[in-house]
Parts: sequence; structure tokens; C-alpha cells
Amino acid sequence: MAWMFFRPKRVIWFRSFLVAAVISIAAYVGASWWWRWAPGRWGGLTFGTLAALLFLIDSLYPLRRRLMGWPFGTAQRWLQFHLYGGELACLFVLLHIGFRWPGGQFGWWLLLLSLWTAATGLLGVHLQKYIPMVLASNLSSEAIFERIPELSARLQAEADQLLVGAPDLIQRFYLGNVRTWLGTLAPSWSYVLDVRADRNRRLAPFREMATYLAESDRGRLSDLQAIVGEKMELDIHYSLQRLLRFWIPLHAVPAIVLMAMLVVHIGAVLLF
Repeated sequence: MAWMFFRPKRVIWFRSFLVAAVISIAAYVGASWWWRWAPGRWGGLTFGTLAALLFLIDSLYPLRRRLMGWPFGTAQRWLQFHLYGGELACLFVLLHIGFRWPGGQFGWWLLLLSLWTAATGLLGVHLQKYIPMVLASNLSSEAIFERIPELSARLQAEADQLLVGAPDLIQRFYLGNVRTWLGTLAPSWSYVLDVRADRNRRLAPFREMATYLAESDRGRLSDLQAIVGEKMELDIHYSLQRLLRFWIPLHAVPAIVLMAMLVVHIGAVLLF
């Protein structure tokens, strides 16, 4: 099923990107065959200018609503251009320098920021496909990120009420293994890789405890297990939604720095 994460949502955009990439590389190969390729000569300047324009338009993506959708009209087309335009701009940066190492520290920063922005953009596409699929296929509930701490506290209160008058064995089990965990969020990177594994580990003691209880007390233990299951779903929601929120500055902040350095780079080229 991994191929689904790399399946383009709009095939026409993907094909257009491939065509533009192939034509650009072919133009670079042909031109560098006949003339010495350099960032400051016409070929390198052409691709550098195109990269700067694409990065500039890409940077307008957060302002698409203020621009009333111009120039792409819909949010979907804006998103597609933001993705493929950014990847194409990164390719143009490589063509601009002729697939050679940069000559100075400033050039290195521009190259690394370009590659980082393109790579984290692809990572974001993967996360936005993967996380909703995991949440929809493995969880039975939905949760708004900001309300998860409140919902977790409610579950602890509900469990406390459930355990009033419970046998001493269940009380000790609850206080020693469950209550503290219920009252705190427990995000884990393991949920990103395997949602079921940690859940099975957490619920395993309940199956063992049931063997020591009378039939009349197992219903209470089952209700407690259901509460624990709800809490685990909140932890999974929190872990995966937090990952999406963590990705945003991981992508956006370097992109802003890249645009600032690009302005300095262009200014230096025009002035000197």
C-alpha cells in the first residue's frame, strides 16, 4: 500500500512537472555540450531567474485567500503549484549551478535551504496522506487537537467514578497501572510507525487481571478497559496531529530564510 502515498492527486500536474523537468535537463545538457556552463552566464542566469520566480510565487501560497485565489483560482490548484513549482524550482537551482558544488558559504546556504524546503515539502505531502488514513482506519473517534487535554482529564474523572466501591484488587491495579497515565498525555513516536503495537501492550494487563476476578467484577474491569482504549485513541490523535503541526515550522521557517537570502543574492548579482 506504500505506493498510494506517492500516487499523484492530480495526474496532469505531475505529467506537466515531468515534461518541464525533462525539457529543462535536455536544454542544460545541450547547452553545456556546446558552451561552458556557469551560473553567471546566460544559461545559468536563465535557470536561476526561473528558480527565483517559482520560489517567489510559491511563497505567496499562505496569502492565497487575500489574493482571492489569483492567479490559480482554486485552493487545489494553488496547492498543486506550491508542490510541483517548489520541486521544479529546486531542480532549476541545481541547473543554475550546473550540478556543481557552490563556490562559497552563502551559496552553500542557498543550496541546502533549497533542498531542505523541497524535501520537507514532499514529507508534508506524505504526512497529509498518511496521517488521515491512519486515523480513519485505526480509530473509532475523532478529536480536536486543542481539546485533547480536556478530554483526557474527563476520562480520568470517569474512571475514578467507575472504581468507587470496586474490589481492592481492581483498585490496586487501577492506582498502580492506569490512573496516572490517564491523567497525562502520552504522545509517542511509535504511533507514527505502528498504531496497534503500543495499544496491544497497554491492554495486555487487563486480560491477565480478568483471570483473577470473579465474573461479577469483570464487567467493571471491561468498562475500565474501554476508558483506557479511549485514552489511547486520544494519545494517538495527539501524537499524529502534533507531528503535522511540528512539520509546518520545519518547512515554513527555512523557506522564509531561503526567500530572504534569495533577495540578498539577487541584489548582489544586480549591483555587482
